[in-house]
Order: sequence, then structure tokens, then C-alpha cells
Amino acid sequence: MDMMPGNESNVRKFFFVGFTNDPELEILFFLLFLSVYTFTLFGNCSFLLIVWLSPKLHTPMYFFLTQLAFVDLGFSSAISPKMLADLLTEIRIITFSGCIAQLYFFCAFVSTECFLLAAMAFDRYVAICNPLSYTVIMNNGLFLHLVAGSHIGGFMHSLIHAGFLSRLSFCGPDVMNHFVCDYPVLLKLSCTNTLINEWMLFVLASLVVIGSILIIFVSYSHIIIIILKIGNTAGRRRAASTCISHFTCVFLFYGSGFFMEVLPNSEEQYKVYTVIFTILIPALNPLIYSLRNNEVREAVKKILRLTFKIK
Repeated sequence: MDMMPGNESNVRKFFFVGFTNDPELEILFFLLFLSVYTFTLFGNCSFLLIVWLSPKLHTPMYFFLTQLAFVDLGFSSAISPKMLADLLTEIRIITFSGCIAQLYFFCAFVSTECFLLAAMAFDRYVAICNPLSYTVIMNNGLFLHLVAGSHIGGFMHSLIHAGFLSRLSFCGPDVMNHFVCDYPVLLKLSCTNTLINEWMLFVLASLVVIGSILIIFVSYSHIIIIILKIGNTAGRRRAASTCISHFTCVFLFYGSGFFMEVLPNSEEQYKVYTVIFTILIPALNPLIYSLRNNEVREAVKKILRLTFKIK
């Protein structure tokens, strides 16, 4: 039966299958994922604090990085707390409204990260290809607009999906072989015609992902050309070092997303790739753009010296 506006779903809650029903493995998974999530919170919050306390880091590049840290906290926190709680219970339940909310925030933060990574690629392009005009081009107005546009675009993109999903009917079954509310899984459980949702998912996700990748590709194509034209090795290395952290984050984010959506041959493999994308990547990002960055390391040393009176 096609759902008309105002129709009510028979299913008002869903049951997650989770990772396993083995109590010992559940405890092991809980400790493992709790450690990773704790590290994610500590790493990203520490980076936000370091930038805030270091006037030298109050530049467009680090402003973008603080937004990336905030987004990583957001999309990890949209998944991890519920997943950790479910690992300690036998019956893993989420309400329909809770499912929509989880999906909305996860999709919003992931979409925002796509836009931010594209904006950061443009920032690196300006810094390397137009260094003398960098402060003029990347003025406060432009990078604030880029950041605000990334957040607004991400949350509007997710709002469209959540709105279309909330209009579907769910008549049963109510069991998801997953540990998180996932859009394709929910479409399979719906007893409504989901063709419009599937097309919206494909078209909008393609626009966000392909559009962001295209901006990143064009930016780095120009960057590589400029780097190759630099006459000395030291100059090339300095120019490349300003991009390597961002490029690594791009590779891990889109690479893990590709593995999650394209490669799994079974539902169990899909769960594994989802864990990598939602839990592991947000924990790795602060390491990537902190440990490889001399300015951040120097800022940390200065904060530690001032805090503990170290000479």
C-alpha cells in the first residue's frame, strides 16, 4: 500500500542484531570501541583547545581544521554512544523517531565533512598557487562563508533525506541486521514504495560526493603542477608538507566510504566497514593533522611549558 500523508507506521521501534550474541565478544567489542571513542573525544577536543589557546594558530587553515575536528566529534557521537550501550544489553531497541534522529545527525556531519574537505583543498590551492594574494583571497569573510556554507549544506542535505524517510510506512519486519540506523537498510524494511527515496539518495549523495571530489581533484591538480615547477627539492618538500595531512584525511575518508558502500559481499562485512568509517576514521584524523604539523607540536610544547612551568 502506498502511504498517504498522515498515515501511521505499524512499526514504532526497531531491533538491532548488533555485532554478536556472544557475551565474551560483546565485552571485548565494548572495551575496544570505548577506547577508540574515548581517544576520539580526547584527540579532537585537545586539538580544539590547542588552537583556541594558541594565537599563532588563528589562521584560516587551522580554523578549517577546528571545524573538521568538531564534525568528527559529531558523526562519531551520533553512532558510538548508542552502539556502546547496546553492547551491554541483550535487547537492542531504538524508536522510530530515535532512528530518524540518529540517521539525520550522522548524515549531516558526514555531508558537512565532504564540503569542508573540499573547502580545505581550495584553501591549500590558494596558499600554494597564489601565496602573495593568500591573505587577500582567504579573508575573514570568505572562509567564514565557506565554513558556514559547509555546515548549512550538510544539514540541509540530511534534512531532505530525513524528511522523505519519515514519510515512509514500516509494517514489519522490525529487525535490522546492523548496529546503526542505516538508510539503505531502512528502505528495505519499508512497506512503502521507496523509489523516490532511492532516487533522492542517489542524486543528492552523488552531487555532494562527486562535487566535493571534483573540487579536491582540480585543486590538487593545480597544486601538483606548481610543486613540480619549484626548482629546488627543499621548496618542493615544504610546499608538499602543507598538503600531505589534508590529502591523507581525504584519502582515508573517501577511501573508507568507498569500501563501505561498494566492496562488502555480505552484511557482516558491511558492518566491519561501517565501524572503520564511523568509529576509526574520526579517531585517526587528529593524529594526522597534529603529529605531522610542526606548528601544532610547537604550540603544544608552549602550552605545556606555561602550564607546568617547564623551562
